[in-house]
Amino acid sequence: MDLHETAPFAAATRIAADLVLRPEVEEHWTDESACAGMTVGALARHLVSQWFNAVRLLQAPVGDAPITVWEHYQRAAWAHTTLDDEANASIRRGSEDLAAEGPEAMRTVVEGLAPDVEVVLAADRAGSVLIPWQGWSLSAEDFLLTRMMEIVVHSDDLAASVGLATPEFPGEVTGPVLDLLTGLAVRRHGATALVRTLTRPQRAPSSVTAF
Repeated sequence: MDLHETAPFAAATRIAADLVLRPEVEEHWTDESACAGMTVGALARHLVSQWFNAVRLLQAPVGDAPITVWEHYQRAAWAHTTLDDEANASIRRGSEDLAAEGPEAMRTVVEGLAPDVEVVLAADRAGSVLIPWQGWSLSAEDFLLTRMMEIVVHSDDLAASVGLATPEFPGEVTGPVLDLLTGLAVRRHGATALVRTLTRPQRAPSSVTAF
């Protein structure tokens, strides 16, 4: 795994870590977040879990032959179900369970993870990464891309939930994330729908979301 490829992920985690530790997040911990059915605390813990799981799984045994990132999202149940379906409900329950530990517990996790992120990303990690809750593997690069996308999207959610400006991520973070989201949107709605949304709003569909 090339260090050049991991540097954007490390930068994204540092920016997100600064956000979750803001006092506004603790002040609104038990309030409803911008994500329906999740408290601010649950959303913050879900955000932290993106680099917590990256550290954990990059240290785990190598997985099987990886699938593509596109097949990953095609298979993932949460990407094709409603908020009330079990795939999404279970994510919320798990995040709320972590949020019940309180903001100080999250602070301890975030501060403890900081050196681990740097060490794990600097390691010469070869082979695929098994995603145990899905049951399949991705290349290390694609796995980090999926976690980085989650970090960018949920940082916006969390900032909006507590009245803060969305953090500015560098281009080496937002570029790959936008490429991923754009590719998913094209696969879901077709290229014409996306072209019209960007250039001809009068003929554009009502939605071209990636999920």
